[in-house]
Order: sequence, then C-alpha cells, then structure tokens
Amino acid sequence: MDGPPNSGQRANLTFLIRALHYRNYRLFFSGQGISLVGTWMQQIAISWLVYRLTDSAFLLGLIGFAGQIPTFLLAPVAGVFADRRDRRKLLVLTQTLAMSQAFVLALLTFTGHVAVWHLVSLSVFLGLVNALDIPVRQSFVVDLVENKEDLGNAIALNSVMFNGARLVGPSIAGLLISIVGEALCFFLNGLSFLAIVIALMAMKVPERTRTPETEPFFQGFKDGYRYTFGFAPIRYIILFLGLVSLMGTSYLVLMPVFARDILHGGAHTLGFLMGASGIGALIGAVHLASRKTVRGLGKLIVVASATFGAGLAVFSLSRYIPLSLAMMLFVGFGMIVHMASSNTILQTIVEEDKRGRMMSFYAMAFMGMAPFGSLLAGSLASVIGAPNTLAISGLACVAGSALFLTRLPLIRKLVRPIYVQMGIIKEMPTELQ
Repeated sequence: MDGPPNSGQRANLTFLIRALHYRNYRLFFSGQGISLVGTWMQQIAISWLVYRLTDSAFLLGLIGFAGQIPTFLLAPVAGVFADRRDRRKLLVLTQTLAMSQAFVLALLTFTGHVAVWHLVSLSVFLGLVNALDIPVRQSFVVDLVENKEDLGNAIALNSVMFNGARLVGPSIAGLLISIVGEALCFFLNGLSFLAIVIALMAMKVPERTRTPETEPFFQGFKDGYRYTFGFAPIRYIILFLGLVSLMGTSYLVLMPVFARDILHGGAHTLGFLMGASGIGALIGAVHLASRKTVRGLGKLIVVASATFGAGLAVFSLSRYIPLSLAMMLFVGFGMIVHMASSNTILQTIVEEDKRGRMMSFYAMAFMGMAPFGSLLAGSLASVIGAPNTLAISGLACVAGSALFLTRLPLIRKLVRPIYVQMGIIKEMPTELQ
C-alpha cells in the first residue's frame, strides 16, 4: 500500500533540510539568517551612500578594497586560532565587534556627519573583524553537525540562508534608502547581530580535538600552508576560487553604476538587481542541498563558474532591465554553486586538525582576493567604463573554468582514495575488478 499522497513530498523536504535536525545547527541557522539580512542591507546602503556622496566608481572600488584587504592579509593567521581556540567564543567576540561598527556607522549617518574617510576607516575595521570571523565560522559548521555525512547538506543550507538573506536584505535596503535614507539600514544591521550572539550563547558544543599549544604559532601556520598547497585537489580548488573572486565577484561594487547610469534607475533598481542575483543563488543552493552525495561536484564547479562568467558578460551588454535581471539570476546561480561546491569538497577531504588553517586559505581566496578585484574593477571602470570592465571579468571566469576542467582528472584520481576510506565510494573487491 502506498502512503498518503503527500508523504513523498514530506520525505523529500525532510531530506532537503536534514542538517536542521541538529539543535546547535538550528540555532546557528536561525540566528545567522537574521544577522545576514542586516549585513546585506548594510552592504547595499554603504555602496549607495558612497556613490551618492562622490559619484566615483573608483571610490566604490576603494571602499570594497578597504573592507576586504584585511582578510587577504590576516586570514591565514586567523586559521591557526580557529584550530587552537574555542570557535564559539571567538564568534561571539567577532559578532559583537561587527555590531559596534554598524551602530557607529548609523550614528554618523543619522547626524549627517558621515564622510568618505569615515566609511573607509569603518570598512577597514569591519575587514579586520571578518578576517578572524570567516575562517572560524566556516570551520565552526563542522562542530554543529554530529553526522559528518550531513556536512554537505549543512554547507548547502548555509548557502540557502546566505542567499535568502541576499534576496531579502537588498530589497528592503532599496526601499528604505529611497524613503528614509541609508542610516536606518545601518541601525537595523546592528540590531540583527543580537540574533546570532544569542544563538551562539544558547549552544552546547562538545569539546573537540585542538592543535597542541606546545607547537610554535609560526610552525602551525607553515604546516597549514604546506598541507593546503601541497595537496593538488585543495590547491587547484583554492587557486581557481581565488581567480573567480578576483575577476568575477567584484561585479558587486559596480552595481550602483549599472543601476543608475547604465539602466537609468535608482536605489530600488539596485535592490532589484541584487535581489535577482539572490534568487538565482537561492535556486543554486537548494539544488546543492538536494544532492545525496559529494560525488560529481568537481564537474559542477566547472559548469557553475562558466555560467557565472557568461552571465556577467551578457549582463555587461544589456541596456534592458528585464534582460539584466535575467542575467543576474544566472550570475547568482553560478557564483553560489561554484563557491558552495568548492567549500563542500574541501571540508570533506581535509584532515580535521588542519581544518581551520585550510579554511583560512579558502577565506583568503574567496574574500581576500575580492579587494584586489574591487580596486581593479573600480580603476578599470573609471577608464574604460563599467560595461567593458564587467565583460572582461566574465570572459576571464569562463577561461578559468576551461583551465580547471583540464585539471579535473588529476583531482578525481587523488580524491578517490579519500572517498573510498570515508565510504562515499564503494570499492569493489580485488577479485571482482
């Protein structure tokens, strides 16, 4: 006898959100989700504020550079802390500091005293906080999921959360900016950090094995570097991620230019563009969450990065808002699938005692290369225009995906023994091979 008509749908939904069965992960998911809505509101508001005050594409790039360069410089060092210290306590610290930054930004904007140098300084401060927060937070997810077979689902749900916030946050920000200005966005972002701080405090995280304190700090850093770049699958995935971050993700800093000058819209247009990108990313994240295995993610990285690059190239040529919104769907889909697939493979194959250090280099590639991309994009846009800059960026990502495809056979060969050991791939008995 078959079950009720909707029993299969319930089973599929249960499988799709299986990482939420863990209490600690539910707390993290809910708290971080609220906080990320505020983070996206602030990101849109600060970009619009800079462009409103200066009319400068270069300064848009400079603000992006100032906020992200600390991750490039300090994330590898932060990774050592992630392996040696209590990750939950470190996250409470970073979220509290980020909350303070948002409130200061709100106060300056409310009182009308905000200037570009304030925005640069506060962006650098937040960048220093994020340099520690990103590798710790990425590593912390593993502590929240007891069954490591559900790790890929947890990472995919993180992407769902991130891009759900990316869909909601910019849309709210666009409306608030057009009605009351940027200051309220900063203030609401500050309040949103309370959700993740409370969630972190409510968690009961079991003790984990940490890197011995007797090992010299610099030696721990060197070991993490050698491990990360000495193993070809990790090395190629991180280097490719760095290329896409450098050339592709910098499109974010040029969105105000496209919204106002190319598509002749306003703050609401910027919100719609970012919202469309968020929808595409959300679709990609749900697709990843529905996957039953990490097998095949290497090929998916190639397809996703090529989709991302092609979407950027076509978007750069569009002068028609509906077409631009459609291309943002592909851009969002490709970016998140590439990033989350890379994250899942890395988190699956890494040795536990080096997870924080490896993820710090992941953060360095994903977030740390972005400031150089922002500065490069802002500089190029001021010379050759934003459309030409974005076209070059998209084509570079497509070329990178083709190069990564040539390395895929080697990656599969080296990862296979790890998957066999973990039971992801069932090895046939010798006599049957």
